Order: sequence, then C-alpha cells, then structure tokens
Amino acid sequence: MPLLSYQLYSSRNFAGLDETCGMLARLGYEAVEPYGALFAQPDALVHAVETNGLRVPSAHIALADLEADPDRFIDLATRLGIRNYYAPYLMPDQRPTDAAGWREFGARLGRAGAPLAEAGLGFGWHNHEFEFVPTKDGTIPMQEIFDAAPDLEWEADIAWIIRGGADPLEWIARHGPRITAAHVKDIAPKGEKVDEDGWADPGTGTVDWPGLYAALAGTSAAIFVMEHDNPSDDERFAKAGMALHSGLEN
Repeated sequence: MPLLSYQLYSSRNFAGLDETCGMLARLGYEAVEPYGALFAQPDALVHAVETNGLRVPSAHIALADLEADPDRFIDLATRLGIRNYYAPYLMPDQRPTDAAGWREFGARLGRAGAPLAEAGLGFGWHNHEFEFVPTKDGTIPMQEIFDAAPDLEWEADIAWIIRGGADPLEWIARHGPRITAAHVKDIAPKGEKVDEDGWADPGTGTVDWPGLYAALAGTSAAIFVMEHDNPSDDERFAKAGMALHSGLEN
C-alpha cells in the first residue's frame, strides 16, 4: 500500500503549521505534502515536520519558481527528504488554446524537470480539470502534455479528472507507469456541500474509492495524498481520510 500523506493546502485556513502537523501526527498520518507558499519559510516547515515525526516525500512547487532557481529546491529536498516534486497549476490566462501550445507546455515541463532528474529527484505534473476539457480544435491538453514529455511523472488528482468530464479508470489504465502519486479527494452529490465548493470528505461522496484504490494498485503510485480544497473543518476531513485509507488498506 502506498504511503499515506496529507496535502497541507487543505489546512491553510485553520491552525498554524505546527498545530496542523501535530494534529496529523496524532491521527496517525506518516507524511505531509507542502505547497509553494510554505517554502517562503523553510525553517518553520522543517521544524514542524521534524518535531512531529512526519516525512515529506513529495511537494508542490510553482513551475516558474523551479525554472528560476532549481538549486533551491534541490537543497530543500536534501533538508526535508523530498523525493518527488509536482508542478500543480497553470493560471487561466497562461493556458494554451491549441495542440501546439499544449505540446510546447509539455516540453517546458520536461526542461524544467531536467535539473531535478540530474539530482536524482522525480518531477511531474499535478492535474486539475482543465487538462481534460477539449479545446476548440479538439485537443485534450493532458494527452498533448504527456506526448511532449515522455519522462514526466504524474500526480493524478482523481476527483479533478472526474470534474473535467473524463474517466479516471481509463486514464489510470493508459498512463499508470507515470503515476507516482495520487490525490485522494471526494465529490459531494450535486447541490450538496456548497459551502465547501462541492467537495466531500473522502469516502462520503460520489467517487468510487474502493475501485480506484484497486486500479491505482497497478500503477507506480508510491504516495496517496489526502486533499480537500475547502473543508469547513480540517480535522474532520483528516479523520475521514485516515478512516478511508485504513479501511481500504485492510
């Protein structure tokens, strides 16, 4: 079973970093996945995870930050034990609109990851929904990205694949060797959890996580990362994530 981790972005609106890591350790989490803003104060991040006995096998970083200073992230990987970095997002005004543009973006990701690969680190893309929505010329952005970057890893955010109108089982079957991590989040029934942007605690929504865990077992995923983009109670969410993972692990 892959290592269980927790995307710290889920708790950005709640207690401080030390308190969040303490809560996760008490619940039995072994690892966390930081996001870009937390690297502004790396000493605080190191203190929080070390004090609470947590590992940091993966992290999200902005693509532009990686391109500007790859050595900074290589050094941080040494300090924190990071094995894999994932670029997580592309602003709407920066997204290509055709196949050629998405292929160039994939090539850009490949170039950005080269210094990390030379240092023995993995680098990949973390998807949202827009990569699965066809452009006006019929392009599926995610496929163009993969075609242009054969060595690019993938942190598959399953719920965003569904929100993009695609079949996650089909994408897992086609690109399983690329999947080195997966985000575990859930979608509430239509019209519910509006105050949480329509997301649900893992195992309480509409996503077939038992089936997806089975499918992901055939991939290269070494980390499962619990995430909720806007929980009203992060400890409630963290407990639900642990319960889902423990139940499916057993």
